[in-house]
This record gives sequence, C-alpha cells and structure tokens, in this order.
Amino acid sequence: MNYRLSHIPARTSKPREEGVTMVMDKGLSLRQAQDLLDASGHLVDLVKLGFGTSFVTPNLKEKIKLYQKADIRVYLGGTLFEAFVARGQFKEYRKLVDSLGLDTVEVSDGSINMSEKEKCKYINDLARNFRVLSEVGSKESGILISPAKWVSMMRKELDAGSWKVIAEARESGTVGIYRPSGHAHTTLVNRILSKIPGKDILWEAPQKAQQVWFIKQLGSNVNLGNIAPEEVIPLETLRLGLRGDTFFQYLPEDVAEKLRQKPAE
Repeated sequence: MNYRLSHIPARTSKPREEGVTMVMDKGLSLRQAQDLLDASGHLVDLVKLGFGTSFVTPNLKEKIKLYQKADIRVYLGGTLFEAFVARGQFKEYRKLVDSLGLDTVEVSDGSINMSEKEKCKYINDLARNFRVLSEVGSKESGILISPAKWVSMMRKELDAGSWKVIAEARESGTVGIYRPSGHAHTTLVNRILSKIPGKDILWEAPQKAQQVWFIKQLGSNVNLGNIAPEEVIPLETLRLGLRGDTFFQYLPEDVAEKLRQKPAE
C-alpha cells in the first residue's frame, strides 16, 4: 500500500487460497493485458479467457505467458471445454491445454447436458495434472436448481478433485445464484454456505452491488470472479472499506455509529 491507515482488514497475499480475484478476459489485446498488469496485476489471481474467445484471440500464447510471468493462473473458459466435449474431442482439449502451457482448467456443464457421474469423471481425470475449477449452475435464465442439488453437486465435484467450485452467474450476473434483477438468491447462498466452506467457492460477481453484498456477508477475503479488468482496483477498495458501499464495514462500531449520526441542528 502507498500509505498507512488504521482499521484496514488483513488481506491474503499471492499465491492466495482465499480472497481470490478472478478476472474475465473477453479478448484483451497484448497491450491491454499489459495495462491490466501494470495497474492491478498484484491484485489478480486468476484470468479466465472467457467462453471461446481463445479460439479467435491473436497472440494467444504471448498473452498467456504475459499473465503467467505476473504469477497469474490462466485458464480457458468452461464453454470451450464443453465445445470440445460436445464434438467428442476431449483428448484434443487436453493436448491444447498442454500446448498452451496452462496448469489450470475449468470444467462446466452450463450449456450441455452432462450427468454428474460424467462431469466428476472429467474433473477427476484432469485433477491428476491440473488445478481444476468446476462450475455449478445453468447459464440459461429460468432454470431453477434446488439448494439441496447445488450443495450435492458442489460436494461431489470437490470430492472429485476440484480446487474450487464456481457458483454460476455468467458475465451478466443475472442467472444461477442471482435473480434476473441481479440480486442474490439469499436463501440459496445461505444454504450452500451451511454445507460448503466458503474458501472452496468462487462466487461469480460481475456487478458492483453483488461484490458489495458478498463482502458484507463474508468479509474482505471472499473469492470473487468474472471481474472486469477495469474493476479490479475498485473491487479491492470495496474489500478494504475504502469505498462508500463498505465504508463502515471495518471501523469500530462505536466510531461508525457516531459518524453515521446526523449532527444536531
């Protein structure tokens, strides 16, 4: 940090197991990727090359190496994994990941139907050589999964070898753990957290209000994903109580209460 302030919450440092920030790269150029690293690379833990963007992004290997030199794990979007599986090309997917020098992969079934047994088999297979993130929840709006089913899927995928399970929200933040309005399914999230440790979950939270909600519920070291490149530093200020939405989060209660009171007329 550039200077000292009291009552700033302790943040984990890289390489992080908790307090992870995952950035969604939807096709940044090499120059834009370098700008991201110059501005906030020290705050980024994971970069997801969103959905199938890696298929058409120029200078792909160079960009991956750029991120990796900054101690950032890079992985291909889960939709691309599904695209390979749907075409019967899982072996080719493995070869692709190896050829790109990646050590992290995402397994998802948000676009195609896949049995839990099949999905866990892919996770178990990949976990022997890679750090696996697996995504739970549908990308389609209107598809409801019961809290018990969410918990069951997350538990099975962690047991199969996932490093973290991703709670689906898409880049829009309007499906999965969120309502179409973008508000969190509070009951669902609470049910999940009653059974699955928070450190094992990466919550997709592309909208500021969603980031605020999770920080207030789970603290500064909650794992958050699908963060836009330009929102990494703003998110960190939310984590630290240095933005209006979380300003009173870490101040002593008596101080916060006094400052909240309106001055007498």
